[in-house]
Amino acid sequence: MSLPALQPPLTIVLVEPQIPPNTGNIARLCAVTGTRLCLIGPLGFSIAQKDLRRAGLDYWDKVFQAFFPSLDDYLAEHPTARRHLFSSHATKSLWDAEFLPGDHLVFGSEPHGLPKAFVERFADCATGIPMLPDRRCLNLSTAAGIATYEALRQISSRL
Repeated sequence: MSLPALQPPLTIVLVEPQIPPNTGNIARLCAVTGTRLCLIGPLGFSIAQKDLRRAGLDYWDKVFQAFFPSLDDYLAEHPTARRHLFSSHATKSLWDAEFLPGDHLVFGSEPHGLPKAFVERFADCATGIPMLPDRRCLNLSTAAGIATYEALRQISSRL
């Protein structure tokens, strides 16, 4: 089964990721879906680490778009990007979001999520993945997979 290549492709943006296998798994997700990957520092690891390489660095040249030292640097480079900020505190459901080619799917770090000021600044872009009440948030790579495939499902259904 194949997936249509999007032009422009989706981009997953990871803000201060801390766990190398999560980032590696997301890199592999990007490789098999044609999605690009942006990393925003500071990172909790080196992108040369063995765990990251084992989980997906062999696809790095196909997925990695850019590293930005800070969120401000990313915003300066992509001021007009359509963003979906994934947060367990969002009130808009993933199922109510509308995804388009070229959208940026933005995720925060594993222990802290997205910075509160960033989510407040782009509150209309905050999106949550439905879960049962009183549960902790999803694993970062799981959440990225769910969001990416929902975006691809929606976009593919309109092609």
